[in-house]
Amino acid sequence: MRNRDDAAGASAISAGGQAVPPPTGLPPGVSMTWFVVVLGVLTMFGPMAIDMYLPGLPAIGRDLGADQATVQLTLSLFLIGYGVAQLMWGPMGDRFGRRKPAAAGIALFIISSAGCALAGNIWALAGWRMMQGIGACAAPVLARAMVRDAFDRDKGASVMSLMMLVMGAAPLVAPVIGGQILTHVGWRAIFWLLCGFGFIAGLGLLTLPETKPVSSSGGNLLRNYLTLLGNRRYLGYALSGGFVSAGMFAYISGTPFIYIEYFKVAPEHFGYLFGVNVLAMMMMSIVNSRLVLRLGVDRLMMLGLFATAATGLVLLTLAVTGIGGIVGIAIPLFCYLGWMGLVGANGMAGSMAIFPHLAGSASALSGAMQLCLGAGAGALVGLLSDGTPLPMCLVLAGCALTGLVIHRLLVK
Repeated sequence: MRNRDDAAGASAISAGGQAVPPPTGLPPGVSMTWFVVVLGVLTMFGPMAIDMYLPGLPAIGRDLGADQATVQLTLSLFLIGYGVAQLMWGPMGDRFGRRKPAAAGIALFIISSAGCALAGNIWALAGWRMMQGIGACAAPVLARAMVRDAFDRDKGASVMSLMMLVMGAAPLVAPVIGGQILTHVGWRAIFWLLCGFGFIAGLGLLTLPETKPVSSSGGNLLRNYLTLLGNRRYLGYALSGGFVSAGMFAYISGTPFIYIEYFKVAPEHFGYLFGVNVLAMMMMSIVNSRLVLRLGVDRLMMLGLFATAATGLVLLTLAVTGIGGIVGIAIPLFCYLGWMGLVGANGMAGSMAIFPHLAGSASALSGAMQLCLGAGAGALVGLLSDGTPLPMCLVLAGCALTGLVIHRLLVK
């Protein structure tokens, strides 16, 4: 049986012993559909900023005179900025409310996207990409906290699955759009388009109500993070989900070079191979949003962790043996992305439910750990690169197995 008392108790008394009001649901007059759609758009910043420029990585290297490892550094630095800056935006959301810090992050994202478009060398691009990551993470962190403000753990996991369904449109269409822009206009135009996306997302944010009023009792920042880090269950949810997500970033970092250079896929067709995998995640998000209210967060997350680990081992075996060629790589990747739909939303909802009064900080720290692990996985793929799919598959399988082991050790 699932642990309903864990979720229910979290709505009254936090893991830190602090009484907190139960989630109150959406304010009167706010449409659930619109709430989910806008929050889903706010979580698109990472996928849009990453996936849209992936087809252009080889072209960026040729244009700016950089090798593969240096070009992949622009992805890793974005992920580091995206991950570490969450530690700032989350507590700001707990202290000043959700909307104002999110709006500030969106403004920084727009400015940094313009800087990327105008970059004259690979190091300038890498610097602007890091700033872009710092701004891009604000809206997703605070969107997740807004869900926790309004809903309990299992309902929050269901809502987050629907948000992932909306967010799935970004990795589905972004690489296709990026490939077409690259072919007809050039890679710099991709970043100008990201400026426009930031502006539209900011307008959507303005239509949402504030779910957490300004508070003068935000608490000590260091103490709050030490409280989170000292809780086994919190770390179990956050790190297991983080390592599975890191496997996805190994895939994101490696596939442009594997598909385009190793398997000779045309850059304008790369987006189709990349985007079809997102359909698997979107379909599983629908399944999770329906089943989690009946089966609970923990049961579905465990199923997802076992499935991603098994898929990672299959992928590694096929990469070592070379069986199946591009199909032998593409099909396991499709399955891995699908099973992730049972890990991401449930892991985030489970971690935030333990400390309801620190939802912004909990969301931020969990997201920071995930993105830093992702940055490390992406960089490791670049360092191990030998022109074959093996390094990517090795890193992905290792991440999935580590996530399963951590969850089994820390989450009882």
